[in-house]
Amino acid sequence: MASNSFGNILTMTTFGESHGAALGVVIDGCPSGICVDTKDLMAELIRRRPGQSAMTTSRVESDDPEILSGVFDGKTTGAPIAVIVRNTNQRSGDYDHVRDNPRPGHADETYAQKYGHRDHRGGGRSSGRETLARVIAGVLARKILPPDVIIVGHALQIGPHRVSSFDPKEIEANPVRCADAEAASKMIAYIEEVRDVSDSVGGLVEIRVSSPPLGIGDPTFRKLKATLADAVMSVGAVTGFSYGVGFSSVEQRGQDYVSNRENFGGILGGISTGEDIVLQAAIKPTSSIAKTAKHGRHDPCIVPRVIPVLEAMVAFALADAWLLSQCHGGPS
Repeated sequence: MASNSFGNILTMTTFGESHGAALGVVIDGCPSGICVDTKDLMAELIRRRPGQSAMTTSRVESDDPEILSGVFDGKTTGAPIAVIVRNTNQRSGDYDHVRDNPRPGHADETYAQKYGHRDHRGGGRSSGRETLARVIAGVLARKILPPDVIIVGHALQIGPHRVSSFDPKEIEANPVRCADAEAASKMIAYIEEVRDVSDSVGGLVEIRVSSPPLGIGDPTFRKLKATLADAVMSVGAVTGFSYGVGFSSVEQRGQDYVSNRENFGGILGGISTGEDIVLQAAIKPTSSIAKTAKHGRHDPCIVPRVIPVLEAMVAFALADAWLLSQCHGGPS
């Protein structure tokens, strides 16, 4: 039996396939009285949807959300919130050739081995299109968190090109969502280079959380770092997770590590310190390339479109942990 849900008090359950009638999410545990409408959802779905630029897949979907339940007169009622997005631009015939031929780097083979039957069209349930449901859930999560909590993601590195500065105003000003204009130009040129030879490239995304709640997370199995890792690593394109100084800590001595609180990434002993939380996610090159998948529409680099998904998952994990801390009498 597959797990399609995430969260403890605040939960999301996603459903649907890439080439099915629709995809959607059921969000349970959301407090009542939170203002929300389709415009709020649409703003984030636009950031994730395909067809935004030459950096992304050419599949064009309007991704119009429909709120089916849990919202009345523009406010949440406390009941489960169900939202769907209908698929309108499927080209299922593009995938006929992979019905019995698993694609390298995809879940085709393992899914078939596990369940004995699979929807081969666009990856079915394992398609990256499932992440639109997570983005919808993330909108609600941000509204649950205290208003001073700000979550911002950006492309820290694509291929060999890494940022050397951070200007948040630059992030939405370029198609790779990079906070360094000079680095963004190099990233774009590199993606175009690999696209022109029918290849793909990965990268590194950084998520910064400003003014996170103090004291969320537990010191044992429900550590905040573990919850965030679970949320981030559940995204299909992610191959690695770190926070604070991350894997660079192996090069440091203890005196250097403890002397700089930024190394801790806003988490100590599994509990948030109230300082900014900084985490990184490694994103693999898109597995669907012309050399191995001659049909279908795919991203030469998934980094720009995965950023709003990762922001959403971080927001949801934090909102769930924050609600849990309120139930346990923790700090707010």
